[in-house]
Amino acid sequence: MENANILAEGSYQELQSSGLDFTKLLKSSEGTTDDEIDTTNVINNSPEQLSNLSRQGSIKSIASSIDENKLNGTQAEPVEVAETRSSGKVSHSVYLSYISAGGNSFKISFLLFICIFTQMLSTGGDYWISYWYFDFYFIYQVNLEDNVFRNTESKSMNTNNFMTYTISDSHWVISRQCCVIVYTVINVTLIIVVFIRCASFVSVFISTSMNLHTDMFNAITRATMYFFNTNSSGRILNRFTKDIGAIDEMITVPSMDFIYNSLSLMGIIAVVGIVNVYLLIPTFFIGVLFYYTVVYYLSTSRTRSPILGYMNASLQGLSTIRAFEAEEVLSREFDNHQDLHSSAWYIFISSTEALGFALDIICLIYITILTFSFLVVENDIFGGDVGLVITQAISLTGSLQWGIRQFAQLDNQMTSVERVLEYTNVPQEAELESSQDKKPPKEWPDKGQIVFENFYLRYSLDTAHVLKNLNIQIQAMEKIGIVGRTGAGKSSLIGALFRLALNEGNITIDGIEIHELGLHDLRSKISIIPQEPILFTGSMRKNLDPLNEHPDHALWNALEEVELKTIVEDLPDGLNSKMSEGGSNFSVGQRQLVCLARAIVRSNKLLVLDEATANVDSQTDALIQNTIRNKFRSCTVLTIAHRLNTVMDSDRVLVMDAGTVVEFDHPYNLLKNKDGFFYKMVEQTGTETSELLHNIAVESFMNIAQENNELTT
Repeated sequence: MENANILAEGSYQELQSSGLDFTKLLKSSEGTTDDEIDTTNVINNSPEQLSNLSRQGSIKSIASSIDENKLNGTQAEPVEVAETRSSGKVSHSVYLSYISAGGNSFKISFLLFICIFTQMLSTGGDYWISYWYFDFYFIYQVNLEDNVFRNTESKSMNTNNFMTYTISDSHWVISRQCCVIVYTVINVTLIIVVFIRCASFVSVFISTSMNLHTDMFNAITRATMYFFNTNSSGRILNRFTKDIGAIDEMITVPSMDFIYNSLSLMGIIAVVGIVNVYLLIPTFFIGVLFYYTVVYYLSTSRTRSPILGYMNASLQGLSTIRAFEAEEVLSREFDNHQDLHSSAWYIFISSTEALGFALDIICLIYITILTFSFLVVENDIFGGDVGLVITQAISLTGSLQWGIRQFAQLDNQMTSVERVLEYTNVPQEAELESSQDKKPPKEWPDKGQIVFENFYLRYSLDTAHVLKNLNIQIQAMEKIGIVGRTGAGKSSLIGALFRLALNEGNITIDGIEIHELGLHDLRSKISIIPQEPILFTGSMRKNLDPLNEHPDHALWNALEEVELKTIVEDLPDGLNSKMSEGGSNFSVGQRQLVCLARAIVRSNKLLVLDEATANVDSQTDALIQNTIRNKFRSCTVLTIAHRLNTVMDSDRVLVMDAGTVVEFDHPYNLLKNKDGFFYKMVEQTGTETSELLHNIAVESFMNIAQENNELTT
């Protein structure tokens, strides 16, 4: 393919005989005697010829890459850790954090007060019915005595009055009209208070969800890079979707039902205690039995695991499963998961039914004790109070089962709150803005000198140091290549400049200690072209100039430098054309060129290339290398090398191993040491490529020497 067009297709023999670039690429990488590149006269060749040889060498990505299997030892890098899964009872601190997220103390106190007041009205209404009946019974007794002692004035009363008082019985006698009015007021007030309670619950739950989501979002956006290295994007998204969804939908109703049933239980106990305080003794023992029954049920309900994740993984990987014809194997595995799920679900349902039966038995025992206690205890208890206690106790049968089931669901769903709270307490990066006395000048850095002094780096306090005792001085406008096997610390060195980990020691850029600066002031002054090109959803203009700091002609000039101007002009809206997610409407090479254009627009004095040409074709590789040489000639460039030919013409090469500096000099000088680390890496690329790399280093060294002679003269 070339320029998004298919030039040829067919078998290997057909393409080989087609005479297109495909054959040239093959010949350049075969390394046979007949097609061997003549590198004996490279030194005498022009820079353009040397560049062509360099590009040909870059095609051999396998041959010129560092042979990691031949270099012993590894360096620990951040790896994704297993997701923590809590077991057992959810701690009280989780509940307190959930409640405190609902608002300030006044808001929570008001909700608690309104819930208690609602239950007082509900229980008071029932108790008023009992008192009304007692009052009616008292009036009946008085009227009966009036018929016997009609001539006794002390027993006479006018029941037509709103309220009268009899001295002999010391009892307030309330008229039927008064009783109706009081009962009506209680119920009307109860309705109003219930509406206020519902509104308060909605307000608190909405505030809780919003505050937990906001706190987690703010914590994640300010989290350290180590957090993202050890937590996958899917895991983070799961917290923002499944867990936040559970807080929004699955916790609210169980929370309200549990509060309602708890207050109802307290109201029943209060009624029992008012009627006969001695009845609280059997209530206590029944409560202990009830408590241990509930604790046992909760321990069985919270040990279920999410065994349906297998189905989701299978649906996402259907194409791969069909490609490898693994349907039968995975179907059997799915059947095993289904059997496990069915057995676990059956046990859960059985335990729920067993809980209901056990609670019914406990309530039956309690009602029996209360009923017979009125027969055994010699006390003048009014019949209305007896009926009130028994009816209140009978209502326990249904409310207890529902309340416990709701609490079990609440306890299970509170694990989502626990997981969200875990992400609100992740380690945070340093301050974004510099203090006023540490603010760097606007033109900083104007040279690009970098100095590492007694520098160490690690990703967290629990891990070992990845970089150890670095003492490096990089001069202004130097082009530094950084090489080493995987895990040697190359990317960690770049991360140290951007303060992506825990830095220990000093790093100064043009005399200013970077650890005294805010992250915005530091990172905005360093341009980077990563191995994986990063483009954002939005317009091309936003990708080139996210902060709208440069005019359009600067953007077009940058695009012209990377040969993308024609492509962008052909887009429907030019610079305002929308980029799809991740820039998928551009090829990998084009996205890398957009990143290079962004760096040109920024025109910072420091440029970092993190294996920027590792995933592009030879033509794009050559364009990037030539653009960097021309446009960033006055900048300090740090290049992490995946292919050695990309750094052989650097001013100096930094060789790293196990987080330490092994060698640091010009490639020509490093290749003189046949026992050196860099020399062995070059020799491992093969005879032909090794010779090519040696000649590139010699040519670069001679050019530098010639430039120095011209400056001295």
